[in-house]
Amino acid sequence: MKSLIVFYSLEGHTKFIADIIGNNLGSDLLELKPEKEIPKTGFKKYFWGGKSAIFKEKPNLQNKIPSMDEYDTIIIGTPVWAGTYAPPINTFISSVQMKNKRIAFFACHGGGGAKKCFEKLEEALKGNTFIGEIEFKDPTENEREKVTKEIKDWITKYLEK
Repeated sequence: MKSLIVFYSLEGHTKFIADIIGNNLGSDLLELKPEKEIPKTGFKKYFWGGKSAIFKEKPNLQNKIPSMDEYDTIIIGTPVWAGTYAPPINTFISSVQMKNKRIAFFACHGGGGAKKCFEKLEEALKGNTFIGEIEFKDPTENEREKVTKEIKDWITKYLEK
């Protein structure tokens, strides 16, 4: 069974989680990199990030998206923006054919919205089996031990079946 972690990370929180999951599962990692990144701080970050999420924009990516044929489990990680997933995830979803895959989600946020985000991801990825989801509120390097334990428990519960 081969797994792929597909994620987008603006400030590093989602990458932090993806790296821990990847280290524990031995998954391949695909960090989505937009050709034009939004600002990382200030009002412009919230304005451009929120606008692009609400309008379901699909930014061009620097990465080449691999074929999903070699993977049976796909783990998608995103920050929560305006109650939904980040636009690079939208680009990924619209550019691949994914049916009959085992799919799990993880999200990082500053104050909620993950449940709604996961529902929108499930809607966009119909035809697959959803096996688990986990969310993190502003995870940091200082919490590595705690977060790693949460992730190991989540993997044992949902991904090692």
